Amino acid sequence: MRTPARPHHEARHVAMPLGGIGTGTVALGADGGLRQWQLHHIGNHHGDLPGSLFALRLSRGEPPMDEIRVLQAPAAPRSETATPMVDDDAVPRWQRELAAEHGVVGTRFRATYPTAELEYDLGDLPLQVRLKATNPLVPLDEAASSLPVAMFTFTLTNPGTTGVHGNLAATLHNAVGYDGVSPLEGVSWAGYGGATNRVVRRGGWTSLVGENATLAPEHPGAGQMVLSCDSDRAAVLTAATSVEEVLAFLRRRSWDEDAVRLRPTTADAQTESRPVSGPSPAGRTWLGALAPQFSLRPGESTRIRVLLSWHFPQRYVDFTQFGPDRAEWGPTRFWLGNAYTNAHADALDVTADVTSRWDELVAATTDWTDLLSGSALDPTAAEHLATQAVVLRTPTCFRTADGTFYGFEGLNGRSTAGHAGDVGGSCPMNCTHVWNYAQAVARLFPGLERSMRETELHVMQVPAGHPSAGALPHRVVMPAYLRQFWDVPIGGPEEPALDGMLGCLLKTYRELRSGAVDLAWLEREWPRLVLLLDHVRQRWDPDGTGVLRGVQPSTHDIDLRGVNTFMGTYWLAALRAVEEMARRLGGPERVALADSLHELFQRGSRGYDEICFTGDYYRQVLDEGEDRTYQWEAGCLSDQLIGQWWAHELDLGHLLPVEHVRTALRSVVRHNLRRGFHDLEHSQRVYADGDDTGLLMCTWPTGGRPEVATRYCDEVWTGVEYQVAAHCRREGLVEESEAVVSAVWARHDGRRRNPFNEIECGDHYVRSMAGWSVLEARTGQRFDAPSRSLTLRLPEQEGSWWPVVLDTGWGRAVREGDTVRLEPLSGHLEVDRLEVRPS
Repeated sequence: MRTPARPHHEARHVAMPLGGIGTGTVALGADGGLRQWQLHHIGNHHGDLPGSLFALRLSRGEPPMDEIRVLQAPAAPRSETATPMVDDDAVPRWQRELAAEHGVVGTRFRATYPTAELEYDLGDLPLQVRLKATNPLVPLDEAASSLPVAMFTFTLTNPGTTGVHGNLAATLHNAVGYDGVSPLEGVSWAGYGGATNRVVRRGGWTSLVGENATLAPEHPGAGQMVLSCDSDRAAVLTAATSVEEVLAFLRRRSWDEDAVRLRPTTADAQTESRPVSGPSPAGRTWLGALAPQFSLRPGESTRIRVLLSWHFPQRYVDFTQFGPDRAEWGPTRFWLGNAYTNAHADALDVTADVTSRWDELVAATTDWTDLLSGSALDPTAAEHLATQAVVLRTPTCFRTADGTFYGFEGLNGRSTAGHAGDVGGSCPMNCTHVWNYAQAVARLFPGLERSMRETELHVMQVPAGHPSAGALPHRVVMPAYLRQFWDVPIGGPEEPALDGMLGCLLKTYRELRSGAVDLAWLEREWPRLVLLLDHVRQRWDPDGTGVLRGVQPSTHDIDLRGVNTFMGTYWLAALRAVEEMARRLGGPERVALADSLHELFQRGSRGYDEICFTGDYYRQVLDEGEDRTYQWEAGCLSDQLIGQWWAHELDLGHLLPVEHVRTALRSVVRHNLRRGFHDLEHSQRVYADGDDTGLLMCTWPTGGRPEVATRYCDEVWTGVEYQVAAHCRREGLVEESEAVVSAVWARHDGRRRNPFNEIECGDHYVRSMAGWSVLEARTGQRFDAPSRSLTLRLPEQEGSWWPVVLDTGWGRAVREGDTVRLEPLSGHLEVDRLEVRPS
C-alpha cells in the first residue's frame, strides 16, 4: 500500500533531490518546478538555473484549440508557508510569475524515494499528464547509484472524443562554467560567456549538449550538461535568452531556420552531431529546448522520456575548514576531483549509457521502492524510511577522484545562516561524533563506510610515537595528505571528541558484522584499534574502574564532565565490541585481552548504574569542584542510553540492568516528548514550533536546571529521536517508539517541512540517517556476516514480508507459517542460520 497523492498546496515544502552518490542534485518540487540546482560541487538550496522547465503545447483541429501550459502549479505566498530554519518552500521569482500566468491549475504529488510521481491538473484541457521522476538507486551497487542523471518519464493520455496533438517541451539553462553560488538574472551573470549548445541525434534520441570551449580544462565549472528526449525528430531551440523566447518557439506553427527543423532531413540524420548555436556573448549563456511531438487519438496514451545528465570533474577544496589558519590554504587550490566522472568521458557518454539501460535501471530502482512500499511496514513508515538514502545522495556527501568517501555534517542553509552562511558544506569533514548516529549508509552501501573507517585509522588517528598516540580527532583535514588535527584545536568541540573515538570502535565492529570488512582486514587494522582503546583507557580510566571521568568532549560541541551514561554507555558498548572482535580474531593474547575487557565492562556497568540511576532515569553526577557550565546534572537527557542503542544494533546484549534501561527509556519519552511549543522559550535553534510534537534533548522534571544548561537542551534533533524510537522498539516499548517516530514524520509531512530534508546544523543532516535503525528495530533484523546468521521478527500476516538487506543482496523475508522464506530481488541472500522470533 502507498499513501495517497497530495495536492501541491498541502506539500509546499516538498523538494525531492534527484542525483546520485557524490554527483550533485536538482530537486523536484510538489508543484512540478525544478529548483535547488546543486551540480557544481557546492550545497546551495537557493541554487537556480532560470529558464529550466517543462511545458506543453496542446492543439486540436475541431473544435479549434491551441494552448500552452508551463507544467508547474502556482506558488503560495511565503508568508503562508514559512517555517523556522528551513527554506524548502522557496520558489524562484521567475517561476512564481511564470506559473501564475502560464501554469497548470494544480498538481498532486507522492513519492517513495528516489521516485516521485506527479499528476498535473490541466483544467478543461483534454489531456491527462503524469510524470515519474527518478535517479537510479540500487542498494549495494555503488556504480548504478552514482549516475549523474535525472530521469523523467511523462505519460500523456487523451481522455476525450477527438484527436489532439502537440509538443512536450523541456528546457535547460547551460550552466557550464557557473560557480553554483552567484545569483543569476535570467541567462546573465558576469562569469558567463562562450557557452554553446549543439544537437546530437543518435539511437532514437535527440540531445542538446551544453558546453563551453573557452574554459580551461581545470576550471571548477568546466564540464558538460546534456538534455535529451527519446525522439530523433524532436524540434530543438538551441540558443534562447529568455523563457518568453522558448514559449514563442512552442507557439510556432512552422519551424524556421533559427531552430532545428521539426522533421530532420536525411542529411541531418546521417550527420549525428552538428553545432547550431554560436558562443554566447560575454556575461551571458544560452537556454536550449527540446520539443518532441505527440499525436493521440481518443483514449490513446504515449510515453515521452526526458533525461538530464551532467559531468563536472573538477572538485576543489573550496570550503572553510576547522582549526587554525594554515599557510598552504591561502594561495593553493587543492584539487580533489570526483569519482563519479571517472566512469564516463563526459555527459554525452553518460547519456548513451543510461539511455541504453533505461528500462534496466528503472526496473532495479522500482524493485527497491516496491520492496519498501509493498512490505509489512505501514505506508507512512515505508515512505519516510525510504528517504534514509537521501542525505547520501546530496552534496552533503561526495567521493574524490580516488574513490574515497567523505561527508560534511550537512549543507549550510537557513539553520546555519547566522554563523556559517547559507551555501556550502556544514562543518567539514567526516565528523565522527555526528556520523556515529548514521546507520543507513552502512546497510545500503557498506563499502562507503569502510572507506570512512580507513580514513579514520590511516589518516586522522594520531600515530604511535606522538604524545597523544592513538587519539582520533573528530574531523579530517582536506586534502588528506596534509597534517591532521593531532596537536591543534579542532572546533565543535575543541579537543578530539571522545564519543567519536568510541564510535570508531563500534562502527568497525558494525562493518565486520555487515560484511563491509572481513577478518583479514580486521587483523591488519587491529594494532590501530588497540592503540585507540589504550588511549581512551589511559586518559579517562587510568585506574581501571570501568567508569570514565574528567573532561569528555562530545557531539554537543562542549566538554561533558563527571559520570554520565551518555559517554558511559558508549564506553561500555565499545568495550563489548572490542571484546567480541578480539575473540573473533582469536589467539591467546586476543582471548586474554577479551577476558580483561569483559571484566572491565562488568565493573563499569555496576559503577554507572550505582552512581547515575535515580530510579526514574540516569542522571549526570559531577565530581566535587567540577565546572557545572553546560552540564545537565539532575536533568533527563534523551541520549542518556545511546550506547545501549548501539549495543542492540550490534547484538551485544544489555549494558545496564534491563529493567533500569526500560524504566529510563519510558522516562525519556514521558518527560521529554513535548506536544506543542507555543510557550517554550527556545534558548537555541528552533527545529520544532507551534503545534509540533518533538523530543527535547533534555528536561529537568525534578528541577535543578543549571544556570548555563547543557548546550542544545531545548532543541529537537531527528537523529536523537530516531535512536530513542529504535531503542524503545528493541526493548518492546512499542507505544513509546511510535509516539516519538510519528512526531518526526508528522513534522516532515511536506506542509511545513520537507520529508526529504531533515535538518539540524544544516540541511540534509547526517545524524538523521539514524532512522534506518527504526526499520531494523521494527523488523527485528540483525545480521552477522562472518557467521552468515540472520535474525528477524515474524511479519504479522501470512504472505507479508519485511525488506532485508545483506552484504550479498537484498529482497523479501516472506512469512510462510511460523517461519520466513528469503526471496532475493538483487544479488543473493546467503544465510547459514536463520532465527525467526514471534511478531
